[in-house]
Amino acid sequence: MIKASAVVVAAGSGRRFKSKIPKILIGLGKKPILLYSLLELAGHPQISDIVVVANAACLGQVKKIIKKYRIKKINSLVLGGERRQDSVLRGLNAVKGNARLVLIHDAVRPFIGRKEITAVIEEAAKTGAAILAVPVKATIKRVKIIGAPVPGTKNQGPRVVGVVEETLKRDELWEVQTPQVYKKFLVVQAYARFGGETVTDEASVVEKAGIKVSVVAGSYFNIKITTPEDLIIAEGIVKKRKA
Repeated sequence: MIKASAVVVAAGSGRRFKSKIPKILIGLGKKPILLYSLLELAGHPQISDIVVVANAACLGQVKKIIKKYRIKKINSLVLGGERRQDSVLRGLNAVKGNARLVLIHDAVRPFIGRKEITAVIEEAAKTGAAILAVPVKATIKRVKIIGAPVPGTKNQGPRVVGVVEETLKRDELWEVQTPQVYKKFLVVQAYARFGGETVTDEASVVEKAGIKVSVVAGSYFNIKITTPEDLIIAEGIVKKRKA
């Protein structure tokens, strides 16, 4: 059986969520958001061990969650860095030396499925790099920004922020998700060369190194909780699954 070490990135600041509580600790269906990912990964037969990357503000609470829910396969809990890629690199450095594959997952995606985990691991074992993604459903336009958006008020709507430059071809656009899986030596080498650049996911670093990244069909349920509106959708998913 092909196995992978998992790095769960839980070190985000959550500025867009505007909450006093770290986002990964917010309750979702009476359980902290972080717990969903940890339980799914710990219960997957192809995950050998788990590294959790957290920030200083919630490190103690993460330890308590791991202990309270008796999460198995935890290899280590490490402190995150200033940027996402810095946190990922710290997680990679904590992965066991003999690991062949590394799975990297955002803790704020609580609804990862077993079959998607299996599929992306199997593909990465063949090609070296694989990500989950789903086709974009909305019309996407490239916009030239001319001002900053502000929240609407009772008497004033949102401010105009720009003008349309181009409508992109929707059939060529995919929304990238996690987990993403890589052969360990490939992603480590890519980070050594391009980890200092500003990127939004690991695939961007690997792509800069000239490595082709395979795309595996993900699930529209695998949402990322970024804003308060996302939490409302997530609660709906939890209720649907319970029903």
